Amino acid sequence: MKYKDPTGIVPAQYTGEEIIADSDAELKDGSEALTFYNVVKERLLNVNNWHKLAGFLSAQFQVINKDGREVQRNVQKGDYIRVDIPGPGSKEGEGFDWVHVEDLKEVTGDAVQSIGFRVRPTANPLNKSDHIAHFYDDTATSSFIVTKEESKVIATIIDRNLKPNLVHYRLFRFTEFVVNSCIYSVQIHFNG
Repeated sequence: MKYKDPTGIVPAQYTGEEIIADSDAELKDGSEALTFYNVVKERLLNVNNWHKLAGFLSAQFQVINKDGREVQRNVQKGDYIRVDIPGPGSKEGEGFDWVHVEDLKEVTGDAVQSIGFRVRPTANPLNKSDHIAHFYDDTATSSFIVTKEESKVIATIIDRNLKPNLVHYRLFRFTEFVVNSCIYSVQIHFNG
């Protein structure tokens, strides 16, 4: 599916890799689609609960406000998200990966409703280091968008300008996580 970005938050692709993933649901009518859109919108913005939707092998996410405090609310522009991927973490991130919410926009119209936010790898905001605490460098972005058009609801993730952070991060951490996840999945299949 060709993605749409009614919010205008997706930056240009100019270096590295690009990954686009989406899922859509066709509902009975616009009213049913609006109800579903509101549920999906709330799930998108409630970052602290993403792990509950993704399952126990997923990363844990925590919204941190601009003052460095954990908050129990929907994500906002200017927040940070602390990501705890299973496995050893980076020294720079004190065991976590970090992203900054650099944009969040919502569009409401008669034909289209959409909300999305964009994150970028960043340094750990809780210490004085300026080293990027993420497995991608700071040219990378991830844009998370939910859109309702007529009776269809579409969820899209667009990762752009992906380049590994080889300077200040141990890339093997992510690779190790993927390998361990595959092994665990095979074990469940054969033992399950």
